[in-house]
Amino acid sequence: MTPPARGRLAALLLSAGLVLSACGSGNDTASAGEGHDHTSGDHSGGAAASLEGPGDVYAGIDLRDPYQRPSFTLTDTSGASYDFASATAGRPTLLFFGYTNCPDVCPSTMADVALALRDVDPALAEQVQVVFVTTDPAADTPAVLGEYLARFDADLPTRFVGLTGAQDAIDQAQLSAGVPLAEEDGRLHSSLLLLYGADDQAHVAFDAGNTSRDIAGDLRAVAAAS
Repeated sequence: MTPPARGRLAALLLSAGLVLSACGSGNDTASAGEGHDHTSGDHSGGAAASLEGPGDVYAGIDLRDPYQRPSFTLTDTSGASYDFASATAGRPTLLFFGYTNCPDVCPSTMADVALALRDVDPALAEQVQVVFVTTDPAADTPAVLGEYLARFDADLPTRFVGLTGAQDAIDQAQLSAGVPLAEEDGRLHSSLLLLYGADDQAHVAFDAGNTSRDIAGDLRAVAAAS
């Protein structure tokens, strides 16, 4: 299956709110249980995302019903409170939920983001805020998150933000962002990387079928549209 085909498949799964990635399991995606309300939250009045179709604008997954920038407050790597909506409002923002011991999806996604930011104009890279929210708060302390993200952002003009907190607060953050709740102690989590623009909406998301070049191209497109 080619990368574009994988992206279309992921978008179809996303429209049903079922995209979860079992890190290290050998499976790229798995369906979440029916007990979770995966479509509630701040995005598009709670409506699930849907695929745009043949006239897609982006290299990533076009979201016909944009996701609103979510509102949640967690703890950053310095131990300070971080209000996501307030801290990132009006600027290009990449949001991802994962955990530091993930052997595949999380490090490859962060590596692709870092490569994309090195590929775009430095002035644009400086504007982009990358936020990584742990799905395994029992293990991912602020110090652990800081050390992990430093492997990817050390030479970038804007450092990545790592967030942790109480499990219920992290669960609420996922719901408000419109992604499925992580399962299996955070190890079965959404593979989606959401890109919010200056309008505080995400019109595009990425998954494992997308490349750093896709992310870079869509960052330029989102910035140009603002």
